[in-house]
Amino acid sequence: MESDDKIRGLMPLTVELQTFDLMRADLLSSHSGKFALIKGEQFLGAFDSAENAYAEGVAQFGKEPFLVKRIAAEDEVYRNQALALGLINAHI
Repeated sequence: MESDDKIRGLMPLTVELQTFDLMRADLLSSHSGKFALIKGEQFLGAFDSAENAYAEGVAQFGKEPFLVKRIAAEDEVYRNQALALGLINAHI
């Protein structure tokens, strides 16, 4: 059985990321620095840690996709220094 996102032609978590972006200003005013749990277009709560938000998501949705994202004014960018310094290689 196909997921709703595949049926609509969307990448996984597209709706959740759009929902987060639409809610970002409100979330910042009341939950800055916490972690949002979002499923579809529904904000399910703000948690003190990503682990707590993830555990709640698994408890409610099992293996279905859901979004856990830090509530911040700007998205964090992760860089792998070992890759940047040439200590490991990525073959694409």
